[in-house]
Amino acid sequence: MIGRLTGILLEKNPPQILLDVQGVAYELDVPMSTFYNLPVLHEKVVLHTQLIVREDAHLLYGFITHEERVAFRQLLKISGVGPKLALSVLSGLSLNDLATAVANKEAGRLTKIPGVGKKTAERLLLELQGKFVATGAGTVQGTTAVSSNNDIVNALQALGYNEKEADWAAKQLPKDVSVSDGIRQSLKLLSKA
Repeated sequence: MIGRLTGILLEKNPPQILLDVQGVAYELDVPMSTFYNLPVLHEKVVLHTQLIVREDAHLLYGFITHEERVAFRQLLKISGVGPKLALSVLSGLSLNDLATAVANKEAGRLTKIPGVGKKTAERLLLELQGKFVATGAGTVQGTTAVSSNNDIVNALQALGYNEKEADWAAKQLPKDVSVSDGIRQSLKLLSKA
């Protein structure tokens, strides 16, 4: 897995860039939010990356912030959302705007993004509910806590608890709990319930 690349920016052809990393040039697709924040050509840049392996291709996606990559990964988990549509969503809305649209259930705002129809917008609103927290700074916070909570819920379900029980237990935990401690504490809570 390629998680991050540091190199010299050789080409910018939206949405694709070419990044030279010690003599190896990587082609990356980036959302427009990342594209607009790239330095000028022949300058050094650090990108968080996501490698997607398909039968016919290995595709590399780059993001200027860790939060953008987390959002991209969340979008890919949604049925019917592939990498191109996920990039389109991140290009069409800032992370803060996406979080606000999801929190306020603004399907109309999502349908303005190319490739997002009414049904896809409704699915995005449903699946992303509670995954992002909008902040005034224009970034998304809480994604790592939500991510660890999701891991805890998934582990509890794998142990035989239903979704309602697992969600309830995860919501009782402190926000900064690690996955292993969270599972342990959740099991204690569920055994008393």
